[in-house]
Amino acid sequence: MDFSGTTSFWSIFNLIVWGILFLILIIQLIRSIRVVPNKSAYVVERLGRYDRTLGPGFHALFPFIDKVKYIQNLKETTIDVPPQVCFTKDNVKVVVDGVMYVEVHDAEKASYGVVDYFVAASELAQTTTRSIVGLLELDRTFKERNHISSRVVEVLSEAGQSWGVNVLRYEIKNISPPKSVQEAMEKQVSAERQKRATIAESEGFMQSRINRSEGVKIEMINQSDGECQRVINEAEGKAAGILDVAKATASSIEKIGQSLAGENGADALYLQLSQKYLQNFALMAKGENKVVIPADVTDMKAMLSQFTNLKMVTE
Repeated sequence: MDFSGTTSFWSIFNLIVWGILFLILIIQLIRSIRVVPNKSAYVVERLGRYDRTLGPGFHALFPFIDKVKYIQNLKETTIDVPPQVCFTKDNVKVVVDGVMYVEVHDAEKASYGVVDYFVAASELAQTTTRSIVGLLELDRTFKERNHISSRVVEVLSEAGQSWGVNVLRYEIKNISPPKSVQEAMEKQVSAERQKRATIAESEGFMQSRINRSEGVKIEMINQSDGECQRVINEAEGKAAGILDVAKATASSIEKIGQSLAGENGADALYLQLSQKYLQNFALMAKGENKVVIPADVTDMKAMLSQFTNLKMVTE
């Protein structure tokens, strides 16, 4: 029998097997060398059991024994909370959705504490939001967004301790009531705006009337003050004029008395009165004067005799 062909076959077969084994060994050696990037964590299992967590840097594993089972991203991550139907305290249906910001702080707990912390956090955020919205009336739901967010973060942070996850914040994106409720709210807002506009207009009209009346009042006060001052000035002027006339009259009387007391003073007065008497009669003839005269206007001597007696007295 010819065994040369069989021998060569087994030789080639053994060479292929050893080559494959060598190739597998090389691949495993290459795979045992791991470079972990920053903000990442590799969870290593040894023979199916948790062994250690690799941080950023160069690491070498035991081939065929160690295995990187989980790779956790330590960066802050956003999780969209899908829209959900909630009922408020006054039985109004609203649709609420939000977004959550989380980060992994313990790679081991994030790998073994929960199957998928993304899904777990999202579901817990939904149930917590429903329970909080159910305690609020519709109007307060829109005003208490910060309260809802802080309460959800508090509940998620408590649960996240066992998941190795920190819930940083939770924000509500939309609160959508039914269309009929939206229309009613829009009408209410329009009514409130119209009310404020009417009040503002009436207050403006009232203020304008007050300003006008204040202006009229000030104007009347100024006019009365001016009229009062004018009357006072006129009275003071008349008084000053009367005083000046009185002073002039007194001065003239004093001078007349002095002249009468002097030599030939009475004769001068008698002559002046005679002239005035004759001038007045001349004016009466022309009809320019109306005076009361004695019965006998021709007897000028009788009328002037009193002045003659005055002359005798003064002499």
